Amino acid sequence: MSRMVNCVVLKREAEGLEYPPHPGSLGQRIYENVSAEGWKKWLERLTMIINENGLNTADPSSVELIEKHMLGFLFSEGDFGSVPEGFKPPGAKK
Repeated sequence: MSRMVNCVVLKREAEGLEYPPHPGSLGQRIYENVSAEGWKKWLERLTMIINENGLNTADPSSVELIEKHMLGFLFSEGDFGSVPEGFKPPGAKK
C-alpha cells in the first residue's frame, strides 16, 4: 500500500512521495507534507521559474531563489510562490 499524506498543495489526502525530493530538513518537510501529485505541480512551476528568470541550477544564488519559490509554492511562506506578474502560459492569448 502507498504511503498517504495530507498534501499542503492539494489540500487533501493523496499518495506520498517515495523519498525526500530535496536535501536536508526542507526535503524531509516536503516528504512529510507534499504528495507525489503536489510535487509534480511544483516541478511544472519550477520549469517556469527557471525559464522566466534565466536561472542556473548550478549557481548557489539561483538555488537560493528556487528554494524561496519552493517555500512559497508548497507552504505559502514568504513573498514568493505566485505566478510572475504578466506571465502567459505557452499558447495563451496575448
